[in-house]
Amino acid sequence: MIDSKTMLANLAVVLKQPKYAENIGATARMCFNMGISELILVRDEAPTYEDMAKMATHKAVHLIDTMQRHTDLEEALAPFSFVVGTTARLGRKRTMERPPRDIIEEIIPLLAHNKIALLFGPEDRGLTNDDLKFCQYTSCIPTAEFASLNLAQAVAIHCYELYYAIVEMSREEAAEPEYASTFQLEGMYRHVQEALLRIDFLDKKSQHYWMRNIRQFLGRVRLSSKEANIIRGICRQFLWHQENHRDTQPREFDPL
Repeated sequence: MIDSKTMLANLAVVLKQPKYAENIGATARMCFNMGISELILVRDEAPTYEDMAKMATHKAVHLIDTMQRHTDLEEALAPFSFVVGTTARLGRKRTMERPPRDIIEEIIPLLAHNKIALLFGPEDRGLTNDDLKFCQYTSCIPTAEFASLNLAQAVAIHCYELYYAIVEMSREEAAEPEYASTFQLEGMYRHVQEALLRIDFLDKKSQHYWMRNIRQFLGRVRLSSKEANIIRGICRQFLWHQENHRDTQPREFDPL
């Protein structure tokens, strides 16, 4: 299983000719928030460092310090196996754009062993058709009417969708807990039955009927070993109180 840090390490955000240094700084901040550590700039001139750093804040300024700068887009994209181009522009020569969530779903399996770039164009005109020739995927953020988003906002949406998908995948692939054994469950049920008899919730005649229902209920829950021990510990503590004076100090409870 590939962990989320390894997957995020294969991802980079590439900004082509952004006009405003502040947007570069804000992008660095968004990348850092979502665990992305590589920011690449394609720009003829270096932007003002102070303006970038101000928006990045001190926590993400290291992304500005380590940011690569190229003057040629092809050169910047050379290390990447897949490129996702982001655009709101439409035209006859454009491929069918899809929302970020659909694109992310496709590229997540590729991230384990491939470097992938998210490519964003300049604020005023976005990526050109010539830029998009490098892209295997084209992503368009659906909006109600006005399709234009701030550069940092577009970066944030894509990075969030990526991070969320990676986290969800990690949860789904997480190891199953250690479930309670028959030995542990039977010990727990004996303590549950004894405690319920003690408070007259069960009586001698109907105890088997009710315990059968309790077993069915707890069986559907699929108790882990730890959870079964907790329930058994609660019952033991309850029974101890019943056998001793209520005003005495109870013994320390360790459910494990």
